[in-house]
Amino acid sequence: MSKDIIEVNNLNTYFDDHHVLKNINTSIKSNSVTALIGPSGCGKSTFLRTINRMNDLIPSFRKEGEIYYDGKELYDPSVDVVDLRQKIGMVFQKANPFPKSIRDNVAYGLKIHGEDDESKIDKIVEKSLKAAALWDEVEHKIDESALGLSGGQQQRLCIARTIAVQPDVILMDEPCSALDPISTTKIEDLIHELKKNYTIIIVTHNMQQATRVSKYTSFFLNGEIIESGLTDDIFLHPSQEETENYITGRFG
Repeated sequence: MSKDIIEVNNLNTYFDDHHVLKNINTSIKSNSVTALIGPSGCGKSTFLRTINRMNDLIPSFRKEGEIYYDGKELYDPSVDVVDLRQKIGMVFQKANPFPKSIRDNVAYGLKIHGEDDESKIDKIVEKSLKAAALWDEVEHKIDESALGLSGGQQQRLCIARTIAVQPDVILMDEPCSALDPISTTKIEDLIHELKKNYTIIIVTHNMQQATRVSKYTSFFLNGEIIESGLTDDIFLHPSQEETENYITGRFG
């Protein structure tokens, strides 16, 4: 039985006077995939960015309520945000490789955290690229610029960069929205592999993708979670009319 790795209690978030997330109460199971679905502007990405404190970078942001990760409140003054983002990594909608070599992209986080043993770095780089299903495609050009990779390869490289620092949780904000169907399939296959070792929360507008990759789903609407539960239950037997209307395409 999976334990709750993240617990959210009465979470409200604001940008100036704009109330974005409203009374969010939910939990995230470890070593599973949770999909966040809902129309644009309903708070899904804000929720992701609140979990790893990316919203701290926006001066107008404030939050009320608690988010517990492994039993500790994430906004406690004693929490080191750099360490937090190592444990809760993020993959963005648009692949954002650094203008460096493939190797240096994956090694970046390791060096930031003080690793300077080059042989150890090489082993972790290879292991991470293999875990991201990219090694066979790039091992012969590991020292070439990451910017020369295709969009799908760049996104898998960003996943390799994220897992190189051994996170517990990987947040994915629409990781396939800019990709072609073949690249999307590779990312989805990768998610199935990664959930053995990581907890994954994925924002997606693609209903079929949510059903393919996730065990749990939360439906967001106007900053609230309307319904949460097992993905099969949400899609086959939604308990709320708004959920049914959204997943059947009546709005969104």
